[in-house]
Amino acid sequence: MRLFIDTANIEEIKKAVELGVISGVTTNPSLIAKEGRVFQEVIQEISRLVDGPISAEVIGLTKEEMVREAKELAKIHPNIVIKIPLTLEGLKAITELTSLGIKTNATVIFSLNQAILAANAGATFVSPFLGRLEDMGENGLEMVAQIVEVFQKYKYTSQIIAASIRNPKHVADVAQLGVDIATVPYKVIEQMSKHYMTDRAVEKFLEDWQELEKKL
Repeated sequence: MRLFIDTANIEEIKKAVELGVISGVTTNPSLIAKEGRVFQEVIQEISRLVDGPISAEVIGLTKEEMVREAKELAKIHPNIVIKIPLTLEGLKAITELTSLGIKTNATVIFSLNQAILAANAGATFVSPFLGRLEDMGENGLEMVAQIVEVFQKYKYTSQIIAASIRNPKHVADVAQLGVDIATVPYKVIEQMSKHYMTDRAVEKFLEDWQELEKKL
């Protein structure tokens, strides 16, 4: 399973790249807005840091608006993937962009049916939102499991990005289900590296070494 980082913060992306664990980036208008910068400039900077898929989301509501925005975003870098919300207009946009050879990421997916539609429209990636579904009291993991099962059964070529990941357990759970990618905030990457037994082992190694030095 590959890991993407879900952020528009350049410093977080730099730190994740240095770790060597990410192979792509996902952003959205909310993440870009937090940075208080020009959208296109942020995407350009990210494309210079990460050699992998970079999802940039359109904000138009009609197919025509989405396609127009997508064409401009796709010019920024060959790795740009256009995030399209799973609406009827979004499906039309995905279909047209696919015919033009522009990669797409069908986003804000909350059901198996939506994922099936996205795959049939030719989406490169589909992004079920695990955490947000759980926020509403529903079983987000079950939804992701259904998508994985159906995509494997019918050999859909769309890759599954488990999105709205909130904690390391989410990452482990979706990995066991067999998703292609999990996109995670930097804080979750940090949390994934932690285990109290690892910390204790490192402390013990240091204590033993210090005791040895005293005897030398």
